[in-house]
Amino acid sequence: MTDVAPPSGEGPGPGSGSGAVEVRKPRKIFLLVGVVLAVIIGIFLFTGLGTSDGSGTTGSGSGSAPSVGDPVPSFKAQNLGPVGGPSVSMSPRHGGQPTVLLFFGNWCPSCHQELPPLAAAVRSQRSAGGGLSGVRVVGVDSEDTVGNATSFIHDSGVTFPVAYDPNVNITSGLFYFTGDPYAVFVNADGTIARIVRGDVLTPSSLTADERALIPSGT
Repeated sequence: MTDVAPPSGEGPGPGSGSGAVEVRKPRKIFLLVGVVLAVIIGIFLFTGLGTSDGSGTTGSGSGSAPSVGDPVPSFKAQNLGPVGGPSVSMSPRHGGQPTVLLFFGNWCPSCHQELPPLAAAVRSQRSAGGGLSGVRVVGVDSEDTVGNATSFIHDSGVTFPVAYDPNVNITSGLFYFTGDPYAVFVNADGTIARIVRGDVLTPSSLTADERALIPSGT
C-alpha cells in the first residue's frame, strides 16, 4: 500500500484575506516544452534497453522471455569448462550445430543430483561417436565464485565448455530463468526446440531430446 501524506490542516485558502498573493497559471508554452522533454527522456531510456551491459552478454531486445520457436538469445562469457578456449558463446547462427544449454550452480542442491549423470551421458556420447556426438553441449554456471564453480564442474565430471554467469546476466537477464537447473535444446537453425525446467532431466530424456534435434534422429 502506498502511504499518502495526511492533510496539513485546515486554514485560509490562497485566495482568502486581503493579503493573498495571486498565483499565476503557467503559460501553455512551458507546459508544452515539459511534455516534449519528458517524451525525449522516455525514448532515450527505452532505446537503452537490451543493449550490452559490459559483461560480455548481449540482450535479445525482445523484452520478454524466449520460448519454443524463438531464436536462442546470444551471449558470450568466460569459459570455466575443461575444454574450449577462454570464452564460450552462443548465437542463433552458431555454425548450424544443434546445441544443449545446461544451467546449473554449485549453490543449487538439485544440480548436485542432476548434473553428474548428465555429464556422464555426454561423455559416453562423445566416445561412442555417431549423431549424438555432433550435438554441442554448453553449461551455464550462475551465482558462484570461480573457485566454487570450477570445483563443482570438476567433481561433476563435466567435459564441455561452461559459461560463467556470476551475476545471472545470462540465466535471468536473457532467458528469464529463476533458479536452477534448466535445460534449453536448440535446433541447428538457432531456434529453441524445448525448454526443461527443474531437476527432471535424466540421461535417457537428455538423449531423447538430443535425438529430436538431429534430422535423421540417429
